[in-house]
Parts: sequence; C-alpha cells; structure tokens
Amino acid sequence: MSLGHSKICLGCWQQMKLPIPLRGLLSGPFRMFGIRPSRMNPNTCTICEMAFTKIMKARSITTDATVMFADLRGYTALTQDWPVERVSALLDTFYDECAAAIWKHDGLLNKTLGDSVLAIFNFPLRHGDHAVQALLAAREIQQRCRDWDAGMTHGIGAGEAKIGVGIGIDSGDTNFGEFGRSHRDLTVIGTVVNRAARAQAAAQPGEILVTETVRARTGSMVRSPGRDYTLKGFNTSVTLFSDL
Repeated sequence: MSLGHSKICLGCWQQMKLPIPLRGLLSGPFRMFGIRPSRMNPNTCTICEMAFTKIMKARSITTDATVMFADLRGYTALTQDWPVERVSALLDTFYDECAAAIWKHDGLLNKTLGDSVLAIFNFPLRHGDHAVQALLAAREIQQRCRDWDAGMTHGIGAGEAKIGVGIGIDSGDTNFGEFGRSHRDLTVIGTVVNRAARAQAAAQPGEILVTETVRARTGSMVRSPGRDYTLKGFNTSVTLFSDL
C-alpha cells in the first residue's frame, strides 16, 4: 500500500522494473518528454496510460479486480438551495477526499460521474488483497466525509438535506478496455461493475454495502449478517453485507 506520493512510477517498477522518476530533480528531463504523474493515480505515469491504451485496443481484457462506487447523498437537493460557488466547493472537496483515499490504497480513480466516483483496485498496480484495499479506502472516504461534513453543511436548516456518502463494492472478473467508436472511453465493464453500482444505490448515507465475494475476500473485516436486496437489472436477489 502506498502511504504517499512515490518518487518513482510504481506501475513501471512493478511491471518492468524501470525506475521512472515522477518527482524530484531527476523527473525534470522526463517531464520535457511528457512523462508525468497520471491523473488517475499519481503514483503511476503517462507511460502506464499509453500502455493501457495500446493493450486495451484488444477490446476485451479480463482481469480480477475490485470495483467501488461512491455517491454523494443530498447533493441534488442542495443544488436547489445553495449558491453555485458553494455547490462547486462541495463537489471539489468530495472528489479530492475520495481521490486521496483511493490513491492511498493504490486504487485507480477511473471516473467522476456527476456526484459519484468509480474506482478500480488491482489495476494497474497489483495487490493480492485488493478487496481489502478497496474496503479500507471506502472506510477512509466515510471517515473523511464525517470530518468535513459539519463545516461544509454549516447553516443548513433542520428540515434541509444532509450530506452523506453511499458506497458499493464488488470483486471478481471484469473487462477492462477502450469502448466506443466516435468517442472512445477507457473503462471497466461487466457484472461486477453493475453489481457494485447497484449496491451503492442501495446503501444508506454513511453506509458501505459489499457483496458476498468481497466479504469472503476480506476475512473478518465485515461482521454483519447478510441481507437480500432486489437490485435493478438482476433477476434474483443479491446478498449484501453492511459495513458501517
């Protein structure tokens, strides 16, 4: 697990044993050639991003990964009452806090979708315990949300919306690639992604819902009994476990 910004690209080092400098004096010449920290994970570099693009042209690469969706609850209601500047500050803070937690646990911040984020663990940085890392990142997002919630919502009346984060996590085989024709998008697709998204939608503010696979892969970290949920798009109920 990375506890801060690495001085070299962890992706290049893990995959090719090449110490590509990301920070410090040695990174200067590399910056001249466009090699700099990736926006999806600052501990990887633009070489990794180019490698993703070339590899993903195969269109269907199956990889074992953990997928996490986090959604900012109460955002839509607040946009109706707050000035634009305050709403923008809230969203910026949410993105920044999620990114910090995801990157700390070597996840890839794949997308920001309105008031939601999509993160992937075990790609490109590999971890045998990627489900554990995803759950730790989710817990940190919830803690960070609790820490800044009071300040961000100062002045909200008793009857107005409150801020919270709902999170869903699933783990298993996913397809990673570039999809689309006129507009190509590098992302992850598959049942694991859909299940994580639906679990997030079912989560209450402040709650993390994980699937049976995640619970099994994280050992005793999630102790709550499972509950069957009817998730949109799934023909049978899905058992989810709450981590509060």
